[in-house]
Amino acid sequence: MNPSIFEQGLPQTPANYVALSPLTFIERSAAIYPDYPAVVHGDIRRDWATTWARCRRLASALLARGLQTGDTVAAMLPNVPAMFEAHFGVPLAGCVLNTLNIRLDAEAIAYMLEHGEARAVLVDPEFSEVIEAAVAKLARKPLIIDVDDAEYAGGPRRIGELEYEALLAEGDPEHPYRLPDDEWQAISLNYTSGTTGKPKGVVYHHRGAYLNAVSNLLEWAMPHHPVYLWTLPMFHCNGWCFPWTIAAHAGVNVCLRRVEAGRVMDLIADEGVTHFSGAPIILNGLVNLPDEQKRDFDHPVKVTTAGAPPPASVIAGVEALGIEVTHVYGLTEVYGPVTVCAWHEAWNALPPEERARLKARQGVRYHMLEALCVVDPENLEPVPKDGTTVGEILMRGNNVMKGYLKNEDATREALAGGWYHTGDLAVWHADGYLEIKDRAKDIIISGGENISTIEVEDAIYAHPAVEEAAVVARPDEKWGETPCAFVKLKAGCEDVGEAEIIAHCRERLAHFKAPKTVIFTELPKTSTGKIQKFVLREKARNR
Repeated sequence: MNPSIFEQGLPQTPANYVALSPLTFIERSAAIYPDYPAVVHGDIRRDWATTWARCRRLASALLARGLQTGDTVAAMLPNVPAMFEAHFGVPLAGCVLNTLNIRLDAEAIAYMLEHGEARAVLVDPEFSEVIEAAVAKLARKPLIIDVDDAEYAGGPRRIGELEYEALLAEGDPEHPYRLPDDEWQAISLNYTSGTTGKPKGVVYHHRGAYLNAVSNLLEWAMPHHPVYLWTLPMFHCNGWCFPWTIAAHAGVNVCLRRVEAGRVMDLIADEGVTHFSGAPIILNGLVNLPDEQKRDFDHPVKVTTAGAPPPASVIAGVEALGIEVTHVYGLTEVYGPVTVCAWHEAWNALPPEERARLKARQGVRYHMLEALCVVDPENLEPVPKDGTTVGEILMRGNNVMKGYLKNEDATREALAGGWYHTGDLAVWHADGYLEIKDRAKDIIISGGENISTIEVEDAIYAHPAVEEAAVVARPDEKWGETPCAFVKLKAGCEDVGEAEIIAHCRERLAHFKAPKTVIFTELPKTSTGKIQKFVLREKARNR
């Protein structure tokens, strides 16, 4: 078949086709709004021209140190300016940014550094000890770069070859701006715990990062020059792509290395914060502030929240403070949030309880997500939109990951049939909005972080007194969910108590993964001996 007339003499050239990359956002903002504020952190106030020059210095210095296109640069940093700069400087060098969860232990970090083949690591002094322990386990040692922060009360603790500012001094502030040759090129690596085995390395590409960053603007109708408070960890799904989103609209990044409700309230009032994001625990903290710590502000403030649906009372309490809540949903594999509870003006007339119930739904697809459906996992047929039939959420679009690093089997399984299989179970309402009912793989979402029940169970089983164990999510007003362990002890070990099991787990896991509740009991099983976790979940809810 001959090509159509529209495919003849109309070639793709550099004049009419360029790779999509969020690097273009910061280059544009620095050119158009060079003197507009970009970063606020304690006494630090930097504009977009300065921030862009620092990102270019970082890229230049990494290349001068021998890093090459496709090399991994890890970051063990809280929400400080260097973490924001790494989201541009690292990919500008052609490298891949691996933001590490600052709550993890040395063993998990060591695995990620080795599996991701990190050539360099940026480390905050608060996490020097865990990085030092992690690197000691590696055969090939990465370049360690200390990132001092005046806002850290503990002061500097150097373990690296040089400090971040010294590294930037080696770089060129005029380092050439260059987009990737291919928008499919990796921009970042994010590890997700999953439910079994080692953490999986989720690979993002430039195209997906660009599109999801733009989607954030659209879903929030975000105006130019927003003031964004970093309550959401930038290590989590690259801060839901918001480093790139804020650069696109030349906004202000108000950094916050530790989230404390009183401090959040002060920054909203004093810095004129217009937007922030995070798990329901952040909302809960604001609602429960003592009256003397609550502040008045007369400008609009919006928050997106995700994870375990916030209780209606929390949503109502936050909105009573003058903060508009938007509920979103996503996963590490899709660059963070990709669905939103898009609001209808008519719903404003509903009673507060009904509004909160509607806001707790996970909603409809982002603009840049191509398709979303809830299907019967057995035959992949869409479930009825009746609000009661449970099915699995499937997604398709440019903001689905490239796949899992060095794990072709898991990638093939996750993307089978041309859909990303989330493993999350939901119902579909008549208006097309979805509402999550369960996590098919038993993941616990605590304070916005995923916890594998299998990992916690393995730690419990390592205790010599434990015969059987199962872990499920227990609803928690502060954290959304926390691990609840059901344990059967061996005969003669009845003197072992809850505190001992929790302490035992904390020796083997990051503390947030350890169970907060331990119930000693016989475990309900099916006729084939499988533990009935749905029974345990019900017990945990009613505890």
